[in-house]
Amino acid sequence: MNLGPILMSVVPSVGVGLLFWYVMRAVIRADRNERAAIAAQEAALDRAEAPDRAEAPGRVTGHESPESAAE
Repeated sequence: MNLGPILMSVVPSVGVGLLFWYVMRAVIRADRNERAAIAAQEAALDRAEAPDRAEAPGRVTGHESPESAAE
């Protein structure tokens, strides 16, 4: 039994599968890193705005309705 033709028919499929896996792994890692960076940036922005919220009692935040802020 000659394994050469069998291997030559399987190698391209395995190669494309490995290439697909590598590209998808890179995409998922990039998305994960981007989400972490955005979360860190938003947390830093929230920390920077925290003193402003304490000093502005009439300011409407995302946790209250505009009607309750007007009272």
